[in-house]
Parts: sequence; structure tokens; C-alpha cells
Amino acid sequence: MSDGKIIDGKAFAERLRGRIKAAVEALGRDHGLRPGLAVVLVGEDPASQVYVRNKATQTVEVGMHSVEHKLDAATSQDELLALIAALNADETIDGILVQLPLPDQIDSQAVLDAIDPDKDVDGFHVINAGRLATGGAALVPCTPLGCLLLLQDRLGDLSGLHAVVVGRSNIVGKPMAQLLLGANCTVTVAHSRTRDLPAMVRQGDIVVAAVGRPEMVKGDWIKPGAAVIDVGINRVPAPEKGESKMKLVGDVEFASAVAVAGAITPVPGGVGPMTIACLLRNTLISAERRAGVAGEGDL
Repeated sequence: MSDGKIIDGKAFAERLRGRIKAAVEALGRDHGLRPGLAVVLVGEDPASQVYVRNKATQTVEVGMHSVEHKLDAATSQDELLALIAALNADETIDGILVQLPLPDQIDSQAVLDAIDPDKDVDGFHVINAGRLATGGAALVPCTPLGCLLLLQDRLGDLSGLHAVVVGRSNIVGKPMAQLLLGANCTVTVAHSRTRDLPAMVRQGDIVVAAVGRPEMVKGDWIKPGAAVIDVGINRVPAPEKGESKMKLVGDVEFASAVAVAGAITPVPGGVGPMTIACLLRNTLISAERRAGVAGEGDL
């Protein structure tokens, strides 16, 4: 395996956070502004708690104002909507993120739709989805944005390349396709019901796998030299590590794909680290836009 094939998302995310920190410092120095990010966690989901803690740490590290609201699992939808209304009105907050999943008594879509679209740093509001689809100034979902940045860093201009996106979720698949169209790719969106999926994937100069199925995309599905972005994060048994041990794998069978691909993201260490970095990027962009300050193109 050639290390030159590996797209190191961890290293790229670290560089991106460095640029964000410099931009935050400039915003404070030149305009007296400090971007603020509010994260709302409802309940005690362990994975969500770790993720929220990491977000808070990295927010502070780049010089932003970090606010956490940890609510009881029994919190009502009305209580959560009242908090979001208060955060929408809070001028010190530029980004609002409600950690998913939410407890069963809360309608997630109603909550996401209540966030001010200009503070929707997750990019999930229907208005931001519409802005992205029509080429407007959208806040873009963090994971697909991270994928695009990694592709552009490795490949440069993506114009004319055929990109195959495997997966059609609102969180990754659909916005990924829109971003690639915006980068002048020819885009095919495939999914679990696509006829002869291996043959479809094999056409891609770029393959983005976002289906949530462990190691579904095999090496012989990959066009030789293609760039492969693996969005999947799946926990599977790891008997080689001992009884009841688990490991993380992607949606791509890495061992077979790395032999064929021209470039590939590993799991872990590929797309994952980019998500929080892009969340911080969105918060910075939101602060700049809300204040009428230029600079979002500098990152």
C-alpha cells in the first residue's frame, strides 16, 4: 500500500482549523467580533456526549465563544423550541447546532426548521437545502463540505470528472451531489436499489460512499485510479482484537479498494475529522455574513 494514496483528513482538518483560528483573530482585531457557537444536547446518548465535548473543545481552541445547553431526556418539544427561539434572538450566537438523534417525543424536523437559517451551521434547514440546490449562498452540511474540500485539495479542479455518489440521504448524499455539480462534475446518484450498482460505481472518476453499510463497496467496483471518499463509520466485531472487541470500518472495503484507487480516505482518520472543522468554518462564515464582513472566500 502506498501512503501517497491516503487522503489524510486529520492533517487537513488541523490545517483548516489553523486558518479558521487566524480568521477569528482577524475578525476580533479588525471588527471587534467573536463568533459564537451554541450546541444543544438532549438526553444522555454516550456517542453524542463525546461528540459535543469535542466540538466545545475545538470551538474554544480556535478562539470562538462556545455555549452548551445540556437538557434532560424528558425535555418537551415546546421547551426545546423555546430555547431555540432564545438562541435565534441572541446576538452573541452565530451558529446553532442541535445534536441528533433527539428523544422520541420530539419531532426532529420541526426543531431543525425552527433554527434561523442564517445560524443553521449544520446546513439542514430546508431554506439552506434550497439555496444549495439553486446555487445560492447556503450554509452547507458539514460532512459533504469536508468531502469536497478533501477532493479539491487532492485533485484540484474537478471540472468534467464523473462523480458517483452512493447514498441519497438529506445529510450527505443529496448535498454531496449538489456540491459536486457546483464544482462542474458530472454526477450520478446511486443507492441500494440501483440496478447493477457495481457497474455504475465503476464509471466514477470520483466515488463517494455514504450508505451506512459496512464494507459494501468492493475493490473491483472501483475504476483504476479513481478518488474514493468513504463517509461510512460502522462499528463491527473485531475478533482478532479479542472477544467482544469492536472496530471502525467504512462503507468501502479498504484493503481491496486501496490497491485500485488513485486516492482514498481511510476510516478512521479520513472524513470524520473534517466534520467538526467544517462546522467551525460554517460558524465563522455565519458570523462574517451576519456582520456584513468580507472574508469567507479566504478559507
